[in-house]
Amino acid sequence: MEAHQSEGGSALGSKDLVVFEILADSKCNGCGKALWKGEFLFLDGEQPLCMSCADFDHLVYLPRGDAALTRRAKKYSGLWAVVVRFSKSRGRYERQGILVEACALERAEEECRADAQQRAARRGRGDLRRAEQDRELAARLAGAIRELFPSCPSLEALAIAAHTAVRGSGRVGRTSAGRALEAEALTAAVVAAIRHNHTRYDQLLMRGWSRIDARDAVRDVMERVIESWRSPPDRL
Repeated sequence: MEAHQSEGGSALGSKDLVVFEILADSKCNGCGKALWKGEFLFLDGEQPLCMSCADFDHLVYLPRGDAALTRRAKKYSGLWAVVVRFSKSRGRYERQGILVEACALERAEEECRADAQQRAARRGRGDLRRAEQDRELAARLAGAIRELFPSCPSLEALAIAAHTAVRGSGRVGRTSAGRALEAEALTAAVVAAIRHNHTRYDQLLMRGWSRIDARDAVRDVMERVIESWRSPPDRL
């Protein structure tokens, strides 16, 4: 349990109080109460405590998901704690929400209701601004692709650029190299598009081929398309 406290605390602020949502049944060392999977416990040194013995039983749970509500509830709560749960798939503790005083949560909810329209308007303006930035990036990517591959159809260049520039996708267009319009990054995006859209690559994968074997099988077709796209239109 000591390792749990250290690992959980390392992902949070050093002054944060951390409460664990447990994944296996446990027992409170203070009162002997059984703690079931999904309940909360607090580590006092190496001693697991239930919420009553930790003096947290007057707090209420606020799940994550509403940043404004969480921020305000923490602000108005004299005592609060972060709730974490261990993710076996990711191998780390992840925030699930917070425990706050009930009166603080009520005050935060009132404030959020009062300015909900203003916050929605700000989010809307932010969404519009990000959408315009994404369109500008896609347009720059498409132009750069056409410079590298002058015979790439315009609509296809736009489709490749839009696909690789999707925000939060982790694709080439969102990397620093992609934003800088570096040739290697753009070529990688074009090659991937050709592989999926102009060869049997996807069908081979669906038939159970390995990625390496499927890529080898379509290499000749890919190279022909790439070479044709690199050639100036008047030479085709």
